[in-house]
Amino acid sequence: MASIKDLKKDINFVLGDIIEAVYFWEATSKSKDSNEGSKIIDSAIATFDDLIAKVNKKDVESRSKHLAAVRKELETKATELIADVNKLG
Repeated sequence: MASIKDLKKDINFVLGDIIEAVYFWEATSKSKDSNEGSKIIDSAIATFDDLIAKVNKKDVESRSKHLAAVRKELETKATELIADVNKLG
């Protein structure tokens, strides 16, 4: 299993790229500060906070299974957010 540090970096990079994609869409479509884009960004930030809190949780029965579940949740949430970004265009 990859290190906790790598998992935190993955969470940061994946959700950061989604936020960047929203900003790029807003810049290219002249839809600055769109409500749809703001909702996606807010959701990405909430997901980031939730996943980092779960990674930092120490009192779990099996740390490796817990972290694998966090990684799986990252994949699921990121897929949902990317689908929302794709609906913008």
